[in-house]
Amino acid sequence: MPGAGSGAGPGPGVESGAGDEERVARAALTRVIEPGDECGGRWLREFGAGELLARLASPEYEEPALPGATARRLAGYRMRVAAADPDRDLAAVAAVGGRFICPGEQEWPTQLDDLGDGRPIGLWVRGQADLRKWALRSVAVVGARACTPYGAHMAASLGSGLAERGWVVVSGAAFGVDGSAHRGALAAGGATVAVLACGVDVVYPRGHAELIGRIAEQGLVIGELPPGDHPTPSRFILRNRVIAALTRGTVVVEAEYRSGSLVTARSAQKLGRFTMGVPGPATSGLSAGVHELLRGESVLVTDASEVAELVGDIGDLAPDRRGPVLPRDLLDPASARVLEAIPARGAVAGDQVARGAGTTADEALGRLYELHSLGFVERRGDRWQLTHSAIRSSNARRGGT
Repeated sequence: MPGAGSGAGPGPGVESGAGDEERVARAALTRVIEPGDECGGRWLREFGAGELLARLASPEYEEPALPGATARRLAGYRMRVAAADPDRDLAAVAAVGGRFICPGEQEWPTQLDDLGDGRPIGLWVRGQADLRKWALRSVAVVGARACTPYGAHMAASLGSGLAERGWVVVSGAAFGVDGSAHRGALAAGGATVAVLACGVDVVYPRGHAELIGRIAEQGLVIGELPPGDHPTPSRFILRNRVIAALTRGTVVVEAEYRSGSLVTARSAQKLGRFTMGVPGPATSGLSAGVHELLRGESVLVTDASEVAELVGDIGDLAPDRRGPVLPRDLLDPASARVLEAIPARGAVAGDQVARGAGTTADEALGRLYELHSLGFVERRGDRWQLTHSAIRSSNARRGGT
C-alpha cells in the first residue's frame, strides 16, 4: 500500500511547488471562491493566488481589473475575503491531523488538472496516506442514497473485491451505495478515500460519524471546502467532478434518472475516464439511470474483476465466465456426439444411435461401451438408454430442473 504523506502543522506535505505565501493565499481563496467556479479559476491562473486575493480584497480594484466580475459579484467576494482567516483554517485542519495541499506540490494528484479552470483551488486532507500515490490506482463507486439491499450488497462486494486487488475505492461517504462501498473496502483491510462536500472536520451525514472516522484513520478524507464549512446541494453536485477526475473510472450502482451519481459518470466520460454500470431489475426505478448509461458508452460490469480488467493494466484480466464443469463436458467430441444421439427418455438400438451421431455402427458401439463404463448409459437387451445421473447432467447443462 502506498506510503504516508509527510509533514505536520500548517502547510505540511510539501517538498516542491507552492511556497508558504501561495499556500496561505489559496487556503484563503477556498473561503471566497466556490468549488468549480471556472471564472475564479481563470483569474487564479492569470493573476496567481496572492494577486487575486489582493484584487478581491481591495476596493481599489474594480471591473475590468477582474474580467467578467460585476460590481455585485465583487461585493460578495469582498465580504467573504474580509471574513477569511487562512491561518486559523490551517491550524484547524492540523488539529484534526490534516493538511492543505496545492497544485504543483508533490502530493497533488495531477489528474485533477484535467478539470482546467474548474480544478480545485487546493484540497483539505485528513489521513496519513499520500493522496497522489493512492489516486494513481483508484476507482470510484457511487450510487443511490436510498439504495435497495441488492444495491448495498453489490457496492460492498465491489468495494471489498477492488480493495483485495490493490485498488483504492473512492466515494462520497453518503448513505446507501457510497457508505456500502467504503465499508466493503475497510472490511477487506483495503484503502478508501471519502470526498466530502463540506469541511473535512465536519461529519456529514451525522449517521456516518463512525464510518468517516474510520476512513480518516485507515484511508483519506478530502474536500475543497475549508474546515467547518457546511454542505449545500450545489456543493454535492460540484464535489462529484472531483471524484470523477481523481479516479481511473467510475462505477454506478443503482441510480434514478436524476441521480447525482449520473453527474459523476458523465463528468468521467467528458474527462475520458472509464464509466461502468451495474445492471439491476428492469422494473426498478433505481436501476433506470444505470440502464440509461449502459445504453450509451458505459460498460456493464458485475463484479470487481470485471472493473479491474477494464481500468487496470495488462494482466488485470477477469476470469472466463462459464458455468460449472460437468462430467459430460470432459468427453471427447466423438463420444459426446454419441451421447447426444440418445434421447432423454426411452431406449434406442445401436444403429439408431449411429445414425444420430453420424458415424458407423461399429464406432457407435465402441463409444457406447466407453460411455457405459463412465456411467453415462446402460444397456437394456440390444438397446441403450441414459442413466439417471446422465439425465440430471443433461438437464443441468441445458438449464433444466
